Amino acid sequence: MDRLALLKTFCIVVREGSFTRAAERLDTSNQLVSKYVAQLEKELDVRLFNRTTRKIHLTEAGQQCFEHAKHILESVEDMEGQLGLLNTSAKGVLRVSAPVSFSTLHLSTCLGAFQQKHPHVSVNLQLNDRKVDVIDEGFDVAIRAGQLNSSSFIAKRIATIKLVLCASPEYLEKNGVPTHPNDLNPEHYLEYSYINYDDETSELIPVLKTSSQRYKPRLTVNNGEILTDVAKMGLGYVLQPTFIAGRALKNKELISILNDHTPPSIGLYAVYPHRKLISNKLRVFIDFLSEYFADTHSWE
Repeated sequence: MDRLALLKTFCIVVREGSFTRAAERLDTSNQLVSKYVAQLEKELDVRLFNRTTRKIHLTEAGQQCFEHAKHILESVEDMEGQLGLLNTSAKGVLRVSAPVSFSTLHLSTCLGAFQQKHPHVSVNLQLNDRKVDVIDEGFDVAIRAGQLNSSSFIAKRIATIKLVLCASPEYLEKNGVPTHPNDLNPEHYLEYSYINYDDETSELIPVLKTSSQRYKPRLTVNNGEILTDVAKMGLGYVLQPTFIAGRALKNKELISILNDHTPPSIGLYAVYPHRKLISNKLRVFIDFLSEYFADTHSWE
C-alpha cells in the first residue's frame, strides 16, 4: 500500500480530529480511512491513537509520527512544486485562510480574476479572523493583517493598510471633537475583539487598552463591519482599517479623528511555512495577490 497515502490520511485524521470528518475531507468512506490508519500502525508497529466513543487522541508515538509525516509530505510537495515549475500552468488545490471582512469586501473579485488566469488551480478558502495554525490545520497560505513576529514562516507583504479612528458626524456634534486620546470617553469605545494592544508606537493604543481594561466597552465584536455600522449610528468611536471604513469615510458617514495619534500603517501579508521550495500553485497565487493589491487607493 502507498505509504504516502497512509501518511496523508493519518495527518488529515489528526487535523480533523475524527475519522468521520477525515473521510468527508477525502471524499471516501470511514472504513477506508480506518483501514489506512490501521495499516500504518501495523507497518510502524505502534499505536497512533487512543480512541474513545467521542474523541481520538494522539499517543506519544502518534505525535512523533505526525511531526515526521508533516515534514515528509511537505518535502514531497516541494519536489512536486519545483518540478511543476517546468510546466506552463499551475494546478492543484490551494487551501487559503483569510480574514472575514477583508475577504467579503475585497477578495472575491481578486479570486475570480485569479481563477480566470489560472483555471487549473482550485481554491479552498476558509474565513476566520483568528490566527490559524497554518501547518497543523493544513493550509497552504494564510492572509493576515498586522505586525508579524514569528520566524518559522515566510511572510510576503502584499499591501499596506492604514488605520483610522473614526466616529459619525452626529456623535462628534453631540460629544465634541477630541484633540487628544485622553479626551475620548472610554464608555463609548467600540472594540474589535482581536485588536493588538501590544503596539505602543502611538499614544492612542495605550489609551484604548486602558479603556478596555478599566471600563466595559459599549460593544465588543470580532467583526469590523458590524463595528463600523454601529459607529455610523452615532453610538461611539472605533479604530478600523481603511479597507473596512473607507467607503463610510468617503460618504461622510464617518469622520476620522485624532489623525496625529493613530498607529502607523500595518501590512497585509501572505504567510506560508518556511520551505526552500514552494509549489507552483502557491507561487502564482502570491504573485497574483501582490500585483492585484499593489494599488490600495481604491479602499482609502
